[in-house]
Amino acid sequence: MKITLIGASGYVGSALLTEALDRRHQITALVNDTSKVTAHGHVEIRAVDATNADELASAASGHDLVISAFNPGRDPDGSGVRAIISGTKRAGIARLLVVGGAGSLLLPSGERLIDQPDFPTEWRGGALLTSAFLDILKQEAELDWVFLSPAATLTPGPRTRNYRVGKDHLLTDEKGESRISLADFAVAMLDEAERPAHHRERFTVAY
Repeated sequence: MKITLIGASGYVGSALLTEALDRRHQITALVNDTSKVTAHGHVEIRAVDATNADELASAASGHDLVISAFNPGRDPDGSGVRAIISGTKRAGIARLLVVGGAGSLLLPSGERLIDQPDFPTEWRGGALLTSAFLDILKQEAELDWVFLSPAATLTPGPRTRNYRVGKDHLLTDEKGESRISLADFAVAMLDEAERPAHHRERFTVAY
């Protein structure tokens, strides 16, 4: 496939780029600083402003889908989020996969993780903006979008290719922990790209 990857040099984006290249997809990597992405035969590296829908549309044109690893936490006015949606549509691409957050996932009580007293204060602002991205997508009727929320803990670790899938509730293991490695989160995203199983909805993955 030909994939446009927004934020390819970031914490999650770089893991997605590695996984996509391992699967031999052709990637157009959209970044602020092109020096942060290593040249590769299957990668076209482009400096694109993610808040500019026209630039995004031009870069994504002719691709099969867009994967966004854009960080809504750095987008307080929502201009980047709206540009990604608009730019994807202007490029004539129907499928948009979005790296989401865990904060909006639900606990057994029905309350959001982000609303719990022990949710880290320093993460709250970004988590709220990421949750707002999901709310905006829920109003989007044209794109075949997907919002993939990781487990509560998303850290570097082994690529096992094993993970469980949920929908809107936080997944925990037998120890009550909610975790997944960056590598396996990337596996789940590329699995969804290659074999679409979700449409206009959020899902989550964890061990």
